[in-house]
Amino acid sequence: MRCGNLVALLLHGVSALAASLTQVTNYNNDAKAKPGMWVYVPDTVKSDALVVAIHSCQSSAQKYFQNSKIPWHQGSDKKGYVTVWPSSTTECWDVSSKASLTHNGGGDSNAIANMIKYAITQYKIDPKKVFVTGGSSGAMMSNVIAATYPDLVTAVSLYSGVPAGCFVSSSGAAAAWNNTCSGGNSKASPEQWGNVARAMYPGYTGARPRMQIWHGSTDGTLSPNNYQETIDQWTNVFNVSLTPTSSKSNTPEKNYRTDDFGPNVEGIWAQGVGHSVPSHLDASEAWFGL
Repeated sequence: MRCGNLVALLLHGVSALAASLTQVTNYNNDAKAKPGMWVYVPDTVKSDALVVAIHSCQSSAQKYFQNSKIPWHQGSDKKGYVTVWPSSTTECWDVSSKASLTHNGGGDSNAIANMIKYAITQYKIDPKKVFVTGGSSGAMMSNVIAATYPDLVTAVSLYSGVPAGCFVSSSGAAAAWNNTCSGGNSKASPEQWGNVARAMYPGYTGARPRMQIWHGSTDGTLSPNNYQETIDQWTNVFNVSLTPTSSKSNTPEKNYRTDDFGPNVEGIWAQGVGHSVPSHLDASEAWFGL
């Protein structure tokens, strides 16, 4: 009996030590927006990299973390990197207001930037190894973060999003839905899209995060037209041609096509796939260099 109790206690102790998603209640956030910050630190930290995983609409950090199709905490366990999971206070992320579409504007993007800064210090992250990913609304925010805080992010892998600034609200409302953009009718030249991204951090001349852009050809929520508009935007930001430097069919799986536009922009077109494109951990980690 005593032996059984000891075994039970030991087992309980092992369980208590296991890594879990944990809320950070004070991440030094001075932005007006107050999304929640959740962190997953694996039992064995083997990397000084950080991955920020941004959830979709009608979700949360906890739901996104538990979603079996979102594999980032498994990647964290395997390779030993820390992950941050922002949690929105609204149905979708604010990718429409001036506050969120401006560097240090006080919106959701500002708050997520504060999470990144906190994590760099708290978990001894290499500032050159900060990576952002997300799906749908989280992909839109990933694009916005890339434009508003290029100094904080090394690379982005976004699934089923729209160009940064595409969801802008004419009323200035936060987290507003934009039917023109979602329907694929917000079209501009590459230079115009590039200017939209550059205007989010005026005067910035430093490095930009490498962009990996995924989209499904039958997406009924965020039109597949947004894929090309996003490619237009980031190829212009990097001042590279819209003609791929390489193209591979059936990569990373059957009916997917991967187009590289130099080393900093990669587009992955998922033929026959709707909204949202499933996360591909290996391909995203490879883009990040993990």
